[in-house]
Amino acid sequence: MNILIIGPSWVGDMVMAQTLFQCLRQRHPDCAIDVLAPDWSRPILERMPEVRQALSFPLGHGVLELATRRRIGKSLAGRYDQAILLPNSMKSALVPFFAGIPLRTGWKGEMRYGLLNDVRKLDKARYPLMIERFMALAYPAGAELPQPYPRPSLQIDPATRDAALAHFGLSLDRPVLALCPGAEFGEAKRWPSEHYAKVAEAKIREGWQVWLFGSKKDHPVGEDIRSRLIPGLREEAVNLSGETSLAQVIDLLSCAASVVSNDSGLMHVAAALNRPLVAVYGSTSPQFTPPLAEQVEIIRLGIECSPCFERTCRFGHYNCLVQLEPRVAVDALQRLAGEPVEVMP
Repeated sequence: MNILIIGPSWVGDMVMAQTLFQCLRQRHPDCAIDVLAPDWSRPILERMPEVRQALSFPLGHGVLELATRRRIGKSLAGRYDQAILLPNSMKSALVPFFAGIPLRTGWKGEMRYGLLNDVRKLDKARYPLMIERFMALAYPAGAELPQPYPRPSLQIDPATRDAALAHFGLSLDRPVLALCPGAEFGEAKRWPSEHYAKVAEAKIREGWQVWLFGSKKDHPVGEDIRSRLIPGLREEAVNLSGETSLAQVIDLLSCAASVVSNDSGLMHVAAALNRPLVAVYGSTSPQFTPPLAEQVEIIRLGIECSPCFERTCRFGHYNCLVQLEPRVAVDALQRLAGEPVEVMP
């Protein structure tokens, strides 16, 4: 059985989609799973043993380009028995339709009747978690989901990990605290730089080193965090934001003894690498997209106005994050007791 997955557009969602792939392999042990997704997602998909192939989707998020979607669909004709769509948009249903894939499964979404022939109506109360909404598409409508739920688990190639360490001149002579202070969603997910700096200072004084991760736009945030450390401590923090590829981020995060992250895509990557993780929540809620790992401490205040799921604070104070003191994260790290990662030669 050959299955085409139309993948999501966000890093965290792509990581969580592995739960669907795991369920499909449990139901159909010999199935082949290909994922049609943007090129940025390839390093994630290549680390999922359930995925046979990552297929490049050249169009950006929200772009229609009907002719391109038709061309891609026609190129896939006759290759798949089922398509499963994770986005809920009408556009995402076009390629499987043009490919003539016999069974096209997805949630009702926007105006997809006719494009899908296995349309599911979502019961949000029954499936409150995003992974449940993904996993349910592996089974007939109304089926009970098997317990316990699978967890994303990204596989690391020691050779590429060692290459990333060498490329940036990094060593593992001291335990690594990874900080992920960015969030593509917006400011209402960003714990203040001064709080991250306090956590970094506490761990450096304990003999740790700090690596900062994020996108190019997060580089100034990383520099702000470093600038708040006094000379002598500042040199123990390396700002890798915007310097790494996603593949290198995944490999380097696997070296972390502990991670502190906003609710972001890298939070889900760290969880899928089973790193001891402190997850910081402000405007969002762990009730929908919690990190899925064995060692997780979720810290949040839960003040009256949160979660609001807004990109910026409607009141302008960001108290759900500002008032969440760094000591809370430091204490959570102590409870997790991350150990140095040993890389065998």
